[in-house]
Amino acid sequence: MSLAVCADVGSTYTKVAVVDLDGGVLVAGASAPTTVGTDVLHGLHAAVAAATDGLGVSDVPWYVCSSAGGGLRLAVVGFEPLVTAQAGRRVGLSAGANVVHVAAGRLGGADLTALRAARPDVVLLVGGTDGGDADTLRHNATRLARARWRVPTVLAGNVEVRDEVRALLASAGVPVTVADNVLPRIGVLAPVSARAAIREVFLRHVIGGKKLSRGGRFARLVRAATPDAVLTGVEVLADAVGGDLVVLDVGGATTDVYSVLTPDERDSGPGREVAGTLWRARTVEGDLGMRWSAPGVVRAAAEERLLAVGEQDVLAPEAAVRAADPGFLPGDDAGRAVDARIAGLAATVALRRHARGAATGERAGRDLRDVRLVVGSGGVLRHAPSADAAGVLAGVLADHAGGWPVPRAARAVVDVDYVLAAGGLLAAEHPGAARALLCRHLEA
Repeated sequence: MSLAVCADVGSTYTKVAVVDLDGGVLVAGASAPTTVGTDVLHGLHAAVAAATDGLGVSDVPWYVCSSAGGGLRLAVVGFEPLVTAQAGRRVGLSAGANVVHVAAGRLGGADLTALRAARPDVVLLVGGTDGGDADTLRHNATRLARARWRVPTVLAGNVEVRDEVRALLASAGVPVTVADNVLPRIGVLAPVSARAAIREVFLRHVIGGKKLSRGGRFARLVRAATPDAVLTGVEVLADAVGGDLVVLDVGGATTDVYSVLTPDERDSGPGREVAGTLWRARTVEGDLGMRWSAPGVVRAAAEERLLAVGEQDVLAPEAAVRAADPGFLPGDDAGRAVDARIAGLAATVALRRHARGAATGERAGRDLRDVRLVVGSGGVLRHAPSADAAGVLAGVLADHAGGWPVPRAARAVVDVDYVLAAGGLLAAEHPGAARALLCRHLEA
């Protein structure tokens, strides 16, 4: 067997999958607490040792992604809030970033203060279609240069002034990486180059600067931010399935939704999105989670009118307990039922928001009617009895009151073996193994 170790170093747990590259077979898996308080390599080594115990192997390649230490914090600075700034935000999300700040127009003193306060790891500087407005991009670059900005910056705006702006930033000591314009023409969203540049900056500047580990080995091991690896896995699975799909990842602090849709030629018509349509997209709901953000789930569910009479009074104190103790594990059937209910509400609200397009500024939302496969992820679904996990996803697919058309004929599965991240990590170097792994566990 030709084996590879695939690891996701999360904020709470480090998950490891050992994959046979010859057939795309999951050989073993294990997890261990992420040791952020000491050195994340301690937890990573523990998880790898548990996964490889008894296999009699050594010197196998490691493929690692990470969201420890808060993952990748991105700020977007653009020209117009509904066009280039929104396009930049969508691209940032697709690159696996947590978009912590969006600014539009000419930066002033207060804008720079707000940008610094957001504490981004990376700034995505965009503005102007190719051949369009250039003054705003020049102005914003000049303000960053004069402010002695030292946060790594990805420049992905108007190509006609790209070299000029890059030279301006570089001469002032701003770490700058150049990418293609995220919005070269109105209605045309081009994420690939900027997504690759953000990934490069994350690996080169960010992951080593979070002080997660002593020395440079961990930074050399990490190949992607975890959400970026997961979206790559989702894309591989979608190509294999040959149709639209959705992934719902319910975590302790956030609920992430990934969707891959078939491009619609009608999107090029007069009513198209001016900021373009991202057919392979991710949204992050920072107020919806099983532990830290559990109270936000209850509040959002009440606003969406998803709760029965009196249910908020029951769920709110339970959510508060979970938020106060993120390591909380229910010890009886009643506690597990509460977890399942919170998970179902988080998934339902998150998918409503994703479909409506509010989180990404899409006027028409995202048409999920042709989704063929819905994949549930996150510890609450992976570790729940299969009937409970299936019930959560069934409830989401039966949500006809959310103001969006639900999938007409979707099948639901749970990523029990946590292969989406592994598939994404293997996709570049071992595409056949990645495809086989994902199909075996999620498509069949």
